[in-house]
Amino acid sequence: MIAADLQAFVDATREELAVPGVSVAVLHEGEATYAFSGVTSIENPLDVDENTLFQFGSTGKTFTSTALLRLVEQGHFDLDTRVKTLIPELTLKDKSVEERVTVLQLTNHTSGWAGDVMTSTGDGDDALERFVALLADVEQVTPLGETVSYNNAALSVAGRIIEKVTGQTFEQAIRELIFEPLGMTHSFFFPNEVMTRRFAVGHNQAPDGTISVARPWALPRNGAPAGGIAANAADQVAWARFHLGDGCAPSGDRLLSEELLKSMQEPTVDMRGSALGDYVGISWLLRDVGDPPVRLVGHGGTMNGQHSEFLMVPARDFAVISMTNCGPNGPVFNDALTKWALATFVGVEESDPEPIVLGDAALAAYVGAYETAAVDVVITAVGGGLSAQITPKPETAKALLEDGADPSDLRQPPIALGLLPGDGDRYIVTDGPARGMKGYFVRSPDGTVTGAHIGGRMATRVGG
Repeated sequence: MIAADLQAFVDATREELAVPGVSVAVLHEGEATYAFSGVTSIENPLDVDENTLFQFGSTGKTFTSTALLRLVEQGHFDLDTRVKTLIPELTLKDKSVEERVTVLQLTNHTSGWAGDVMTSTGDGDDALERFVALLADVEQVTPLGETVSYNNAALSVAGRIIEKVTGQTFEQAIRELIFEPLGMTHSFFFPNEVMTRRFAVGHNQAPDGTISVARPWALPRNGAPAGGIAANAADQVAWARFHLGDGCAPSGDRLLSEELLKSMQEPTVDMRGSALGDYVGISWLLRDVGDPPVRLVGHGGTMNGQHSEFLMVPARDFAVISMTNCGPNGPVFNDALTKWALATFVGVEESDPEPIVLGDAALAAYVGAYETAAVDVVITAVGGGLSAQITPKPETAKALLEDGADPSDLRQPPIALGLLPGDGDRYIVTDGPARGMKGYFVRSPDGTVTGAHIGGRMATRVGG
């Protein structure tokens, strides 16, 4: 009955949202239940099945951090080790940060430099080495260790640490440290490995509902430590089993001490009010829901037209995994599925807070221009709330178009924001595909709004 209910929900929700294909798994008290629906591609359709590989994006950060901890346990370094001692050639624009940034700060998004560095450094084995060299010209956005601002580039630096310590390429090290001992035989990095198997391609859904294939399929190799793995649902379940377990592989061999494994799921920095959750552990994103509160541990991912969710409730021995091949309707599917699965399997209800309506005078404090390294953001007051228009910077747009993005993908509609009651200048997205996503504004000591935390990134205010 559980399998039938899951399949029925998956089929109905996928069809309602017009997602071409999905691969879903639920793991509860050691028992895995799967549901597959739809097709791999609208241009070359094959049924999604148990062998279909999806790109799951940034969940891969947890693989990188787990590999780092395996090296910690082997005595090569610890989480407080300065990155500079492991990568002596590391050069950053802020020399103080260059000397002080630690391994932990790479994994919990507090290194503070601009994290969305999109430059490709080629497909060679030196891709990460060359990428690290690029960081010499990257701006420091927030002070080291003070603010969570999502940072893909920092994870690529972490990947380079793995290369330096093991003497292997990042991909080979992950195979030996993680894939092989966990029996993950359907997890791959390279297109040449994936294309000989059944795999999903990404799609984009236009505002009029039209769906097209997203190209390119693969992103630059230097991004692999931040999220470059394709896998089937069973291998994702194997990953959940490991992180819900005691640090041992299926063979019984110990990969990590239970204490070190569980430390990944403990807060290392507070980010309550963020789109990412309440805390960051060691790569895992944490949030507490319900009354009494239950800790959720997870990390979703986004690739070009492929969107995934990976969420665990360790206290209930539960995980739900969803991989989809279309956006922005894929994230909507993931959100609906995880809420349904949490309520159905473990009785955890997650609801969105209600925003308040404010007058233009109150909203004026937030209105203005903001920016990250990758995008410009213009926030205006609309109907008692706020509206955020996000536009890629010219260099970001150029890189996306060179990588095969459709120009229409760069023109996204405004995002509606509703301010939440209480302290903290918190908001919630009230409509559209990102509905329910949270964020907050930052003020200087004199009370002036100086930044906006949007999509997990800190956007600095640059104009009124």
